[in-house]
Amino acid sequence: MFPTRESLTICFAHAAYQMKARFDARDTGIKSFQVRAYDDLVKRIGEADVVVASGMWKNDVIPHASKLKFIQSISSGMDQYSKEMLAAKGVRLASAAGVNARAVAEHAIALILAIARRLPEARDNQHKKVWRGMIGDLAQREDELGGKTLLVVGMGRIGSHLAKLAKAFDMKVVGIRRDPTAGANGADSIHGMADLVKLVPEADFVALTCALTPETTGLMSAAAFAAMKPSSVFVNAARGKVADEAALIATMKAGKIWAAALDVTVDEPLPATSPLWEMPNVFITPHTAGETRAYEDNVIDILMENLDRLWRDEKTLRNQVL
Repeated sequence: MFPTRESLTICFAHAAYQMKARFDARDTGIKSFQVRAYDDLVKRIGEADVVVASGMWKNDVIPHASKLKFIQSISSGMDQYSKEMLAAKGVRLASAAGVNARAVAEHAIALILAIARRLPEARDNQHKKVWRGMIGDLAQREDELGGKTLLVVGMGRIGSHLAKLAKAFDMKVVGIRRDPTAGANGADSIHGMADLVKLVPEADFVALTCALTPETTGLMSAAAFAAMKPSSVFVNAARGKVADEAALIATMKAGKIWAAALDVTVDEPLPATSPLWEMPNVFITPHTAGETRAYEDNVIDILMENLDRLWRDEKTLRNQVL
């Protein structure tokens, strides 16, 4: 039986997010505590009926979680949770899918604009106190988004919002999703994942916004990079493993495409030895696409909805995994 509101204890486990402070601001009367380090999570998880966590979670804590009934993930990615171990212990699990869809889409369009308007170069020049002159070579000059084609790989919450933003800039949007019959979600046309290599040559910008699954791992393959136009730009706001990083590096070294803008990489933090750091036509942000001042409140909205469902003994949770 799920604990009552009066007897429930929530553990917020995150190194940086202000989860407990934002939760306390709602004055729910529900007991809670926050841990900032994994060792503290191990020590105190036995006190918790509900854990709200993401990257700090390790399945090694499960034997210590004597009271645990529900995990509300802070992230949409769920690779860190052993569904088998949690199911065996009768622990429910829900993701935070969609919690930062707007932020990720806005970040993706910001990356596209940054490349088109050569903003990384301008920032570098500012630090060097260089006032760049006008550019005569049309191929090297800043560009406009209007009339360009954006290929969005993954037309879920993030991809559909990115499509809306791109349409505001008068871009043509071609969408790819696992099930094209589920709808275009704002794209001018919609296609299946198998059509990626065929569609890439049409695109001025190729943006990844899909989830990492066995089907999408390595989806942006060497063949897909080879099919891109020399003037095109690759944008990854999904997960690093959706793209073949070795193929991306080879493509950039060979100057086969104009630029790449990456919020994610295969290994994070990106190792200092990665050649991506030194490439002038690569713009990197440190997996911050989903960061937003509203993040904690957005997660707590999902948490409270799921707690209400559990108190009503409903069988289905919002963003249910288990």
